[in-house]
Amino acid sequence: MLRIGLTGGIGSGKSTVAALLAERGARVVDADRIAREVVAPGTPGLAAVVAEFGERVVAPDGSLDRPALAAVVFGDPAARARLDGIVHPLVRARAAEAVAAAPADAVVVQDVPLLVETGQAGSYDLVLVVETDEEVRVRRLVERGLSAQDARARIASQATDEQRRAVADVVLRNDGDRSALAAGVDRFWSEHVAPAAG
Repeated sequence: MLRIGLTGGIGSGKSTVAALLAERGARVVDADRIAREVVAPGTPGLAAVVAEFGERVVAPDGSLDRPALAAVVFGDPAARARLDGIVHPLVRARAAEAVAAAPADAVVVQDVPLLVETGQAGSYDLVLVVETDEEVRVRRLVERGLSAQDARARIASQATDEQRRAVADVVLRNDGDRSALAAGVDRFWSEHVAPAAG
């Protein structure tokens, strides 16, 4: 099994790279998707978040009110650390189950937005970092519905490009269009994945 840690800042194009790797046969374990699952209605994860932050983070339908929770934790490092202490262990356990279920010869890509921040770089055979200029990332996040101020705050709350480069085996720039990104993924696959996968 070849385990690849995929990371990059919010808005860098990490999900697109994950999809391109999946098209080439990789099994993708998406930490963001798992993070949503472990706090779904009726889960112990949601119960723990509500116990910590109160009913104000619950939407009328009983689901986690993500904007309300973000308003509580993004400006408060201590609150964010408490949230991370609840969610991260649940995500890691579920991701480990997904990896264990993969065939022995699989190429497993773990899409982990906070790989650097959570000190997981050493857990992978290869770390692939997707990097995009900050202004491009802000524009993409604004197109997704965030204000420019919120986009910059989220970018600032994550590791820097320099911190990600320090743990990267490969840095994939995403400054062009999808076809340029796909070509970069092809290069990564042929130069790093194919030789290692045998």
